[in-house]
Amino acid sequence: MTPSIGLIRTVLNGIVILIVFYSIIIHEVSHAVVSYWLGDDTAKRADRLSLNPFKHIDWFGTVILPLIMYYTVGVIWGYAKPVPLNPYNYRNMKQGIGLSAMAGPVSNILIAIVFALLYHLSPGNQLLSHIFQMVVFFNLLLAFFNLIPIPPLDGSKVLGMLLPDDSYWRWMAQERTGMYVLFGILIVSQLLGLNIIGRLILPPINLVMGLLGVV
Repeated sequence: MTPSIGLIRTVLNGIVILIVFYSIIIHEVSHAVVSYWLGDDTAKRADRLSLNPFKHIDWFGTVILPLIMYYTVGVIWGYAKPVPLNPYNYRNMKQGIGLSAMAGPVSNILIAIVFALLYHLSPGNQLLSHIFQMVVFFNLLLAFFNLIPIPPLDGSKVLGMLLPDDSYWRWMAQERTGMYVLFGILIVSQLLGLNIIGRLILPPINLVMGLLGVV
């Protein structure tokens, strides 16, 4: 009996979701690893250098909230447990925070490159090519979304490395406000069909996918 197209699509989407889920875990672990390299062992002592997903899942932010958002406004929005760090353990506090934040998006870009290579190594296999293409896209989506310079996203901490000290601390104090702003942009954008975030991050995603030859 030949599997239905719907069943094949469901299986393929499940594989992509599983790989992307672990990409998110690697994103979080990368924050912890770079923080450890820079002299802060807080994440290590909290057992956050592990690839065990249960070490990083926040049941509300990672499971419940994305489901609520998807079935109410059609946007998947959520978060994993923030990696604990103590910036006072860094030799250069501002630089340490920025570099550990940058590690997450960089890990997703590296995963995208790996799966782009796999994409080119599987010519003629439409199923594998589809999986690899989707993994590349979603990892670049994770990378560029997190690089948006709005607190508390990683991009705000990367931008913070460039700010003078007096402005830096005022900027970093906006994390809670920034979360509400970002949340509001996502909902209003979706309800009004503006796709503000998409307009911001899709151009660099398409550019990198083109450079990687994944089209």
